Amino acid sequence: MKTSTQLPSRNDRGTARRASSNKVQPRSEQIAFRYRAQASASGVTRETTRRLAAVLGVDETQVIHLALQQLASRVLPQYQTDDGALSSAQHRALKNTAPKPVGIGKVRSRLFE
Repeated sequence: MKTSTQLPSRNDRGTARRASSNKVQPRSEQIAFRYRAQASASGVTRETTRRLAAVLGVDETQVIHLALQQLASRVLPQYQTDDGALSSAQHRALKNTAPKPVGIGKVRSRLFE
């Protein structure tokens, strides 16, 4: 019986691989990763990945995961999309439930002057 930390047997390796989270990933869920011959703005060499792994104290696969996670945090929205603009009825309902101003307000400064 295999435990969650054991590697797949020789027979299992053809159909599934271990991910860094120790979950078996089907082969269809994997992608081929090819290093560039020369580092550029759109790719890295294997040597760059090795150097990053040594500095960070992780393996090369984890370096790739860290880089993709940071890119996802910068590029992808970090919130759920909303349903768009409020309808007139929703806007009126919010306006009616908002607290009414008390007294006469005084403008201390203006943004555009």
